[in-house]
Amino acid sequence: MDLLSSADALWRAATYLSVAQLHLRANPLSTRPFRLCEVKQRPSGHWGTVPGIAWALAHVGLAAGRCPDEEIIPVIGAGHAGIVQRALAWMTGDLGKADSRFGRDIAGLTALVASFPDGYGLGSEVHPALPAGAYMGGWLGGALAFAQGMALDEPSRVVIPIVGDGECETPTTAASWLAQRAIPAARVLPVVHLNGHRMGGPSLLGAMNDGQLVAYACGLGWEPAIAHVGTGSLAEHAAFHEALVDGIDAARRGERRLVFLRCVKGWSGPIGAHKTPLTDLATNPHQRLQLREWMSSYQPHELFGDDAQPAGVLASALNEIRLCRPQPAEPPVIPAAAPTGRGFSTEVAAVLGAHAASGDFKIFSPDELRSNRLGDLAGEPWVHEVLAEEVLLGWLAGWIASGRRGVLISYEAFAPLLLTGLVGHLKQRRLVNVRLPSINLLLTSYGWHNVYTHGDPSLVTALLGTGDPAVHVFTPADADRAALALDDALRSTGQVNVIIAGKHSTPSHPSETMDCERRHGLAIWNHLSDPGEPDLTLVCAGDLAAAIVSEAVEPIRERHRCRLRVVNVHDLASLAGPAIGRCIREQTPVLVVTLGHPAAIRGLLAGRVRDLDVVGWREPPHPMSQDGVAAYAGLDLAGITRAAAALLANRGR
Repeated sequence: MDLLSSADALWRAATYLSVAQLHLRANPLSTRPFRLCEVKQRPSGHWGTVPGIAWALAHVGLAAGRCPDEEIIPVIGAGHAGIVQRALAWMTGDLGKADSRFGRDIAGLTALVASFPDGYGLGSEVHPALPAGAYMGGWLGGALAFAQGMALDEPSRVVIPIVGDGECETPTTAASWLAQRAIPAARVLPVVHLNGHRMGGPSLLGAMNDGQLVAYACGLGWEPAIAHVGTGSLAEHAAFHEALVDGIDAARRGERRLVFLRCVKGWSGPIGAHKTPLTDLATNPHQRLQLREWMSSYQPHELFGDDAQPAGVLASALNEIRLCRPQPAEPPVIPAAAPTGRGFSTEVAAVLGAHAASGDFKIFSPDELRSNRLGDLAGEPWVHEVLAEEVLLGWLAGWIASGRRGVLISYEAFAPLLLTGLVGHLKQRRLVNVRLPSINLLLTSYGWHNVYTHGDPSLVTALLGTGDPAVHVFTPADADRAALALDDALRSTGQVNVIIAGKHSTPSHPSETMDCERRHGLAIWNHLSDPGEPDLTLVCAGDLAAAIVSEAVEPIRERHRCRLRVVNVHDLASLAGPAIGRCIREQTPVLVVTLGHPAAIRGLLAGRVRDLDVVGWREPPHPMSQDGVAAYAGLDLAGITRAAAALLANRGR
């Protein structure tokens, strides 16, 4: 079958079915004039991106189908393109495999159009379990960085991110063009869907003429091709496919190519709208006639039989396309970490080196490894540094999407930049059954030891606030525990792990409870606790917290003649789980000492402790010394003993 005819049939079918999903409840093949009950009274969804995305996916799928020995993987940046993805997934039969209600017949097609935008739980956005849904990120602007991470160290893989001109205005995408220089072996061919608009107005790229576009791309180190599309002619199909295939060949050679797909937003429709162009179908018969004429322009009678089965050229084209995603590899066997008591730098570097020896491991860091006391790793081939947190998260997410493991190492103060991406990743992970390696963050420099501008534990507070059981926040009490937490995180699957481990020297603590802490997330430290039920429970979460609580135990015990229990929290998420009942009693006053926001702890313990106080990060009003910050927040000996005295004074009331 002629490739251009196949591409045209795929484009027309995907676009037609997208229009049907937006506007129809029934009569999906438009076999008769639309009755009132067959149209949606309040159409909801996004039309503007549909024609261009359908065009790009049709050609990428055909190019991939002609390269069976190589992975050519599309990555869709625009979540609104989910409507096109659903249309293609219905045609290929993948949607019916996911949900039998969407079988490839007239009943399944009717269910497809009637269920949009809810889709029986599939939703309206790009879905990670469907073809072309490889982007396990879900945040606007991250698709190019994700594609770069997925393409790393895979010589038989070319990843094709389809990004919009609006996305190109986001910081992540803007930084990703330049960041490609740091990972030249990543075979990526971006397709920029240049339809002239972001959501509400003209895009900045769309205002450039072709010469300016070429200069812009070349200035960033990319060689562009520009394909103009707008009539749907076979000549336009030929020009775009030639640019795409040439770009794939260039990417295989390690060259930085990109393709601008230049079109009008919503072309082939009645108006170039961002959302649904026909919004008054219920009361306007003229719009219903307009809709039928619009849908007829795609000639559905050539594409589908009476039973809605793909027919003719479309049926042949569906046998040719391949919209694949990477298949996760089996994790390697790595010897377990063995703490040696040699301090943070040595312990953590040893764990990272052991995992790197397996060959499927990467470190991503914003040019801070030396500052984070891990400078000896900076020159390793499995370490990538670039000063853009969001790009690094995209690289990490793309890297692990094919079953490989990694960690992002940064400062606590900069980590809130990652929040949108991490929450988007969590949302996507809930929708797939494959347990991929975890997203891991090692935050080695927190506000207590930093300057005024470098104190912000907001990321942990927000992640814990999601209540997602995949979130784990490790607060190791010393370097040995930090190494074990990192090793456990790197071996885990399906989680988002944040490890808060200071790079500065802190006291070591007895190892007897380490296994319990790792298994349950917390444990009673018997060496600091009195036998029997306590008058006060002291809970520490983090190395500084463990050090100050250890120092405060004896003064509190002597002054108040009380029984104390000390509990070390290794994973803050355990405070929301059943394991807490082993250590903390509802009727016993509890003082929690934490590195982060007290509000995060109060949220985890709400309703589970009757008399609670939390000492943690308190935003200083102006620059202070390290000791001054601790005193201001109450995270010093005087502050802890004062808070304990207040709780103990309430006994018996």
